[in-house]
Amino acid sequence: MDNAIETKSFQFSVRVVKLCRHLKEEKKEYILSKQLLRSGTSIGANIVEAQQAQSRPDFISKLCIALKEASETNYWLRLLHATDYLSEKEFSSIHIDCKELEKLLTSIIKTTKEP
Repeated sequence: MDNAIETKSFQFSVRVVKLCRHLKEEKKEYILSKQLLRSGTSIGANIVEAQQAQSRPDFISKLCIALKEASETNYWLRLLHATDYLSEKEFSSIHIDCKELEKLLTSIIKTTKEP
C-alpha cells in the first residue's frame, strides 16, 4: 500500500480491532465496542472502495461515507472515554489518529470537488 490515506486508515482499523478486543476482554464492554468496531473499520473499507470508483462523483461519495464513519467513530471514542471505559492515555492517542483521518478525508474531498 503506497497510498497514504489507505495506509493510515488500515493502521487505524488494526488499532480499533485491538481496542475493541481489549474492551470486551478486560472491561467486559460489548455494546459500545461493537459500534466502534463497525464504524472504525468501515473508514478504511470505504477508502479502498473509493480507489475502485467508477466516476469522480462515485469517488467523492465513497470518501464522504468514509468521513461520516470517521465522525461516528470519533463519537464512540468520546463516549467510551466519558464513561470511563477508556483512560485518558488510551483515548488521546487513538482520538488524534481519528481526527487526522477526518482532516485528510475532508481535504481530499474538497480538492477533488474543485474543477
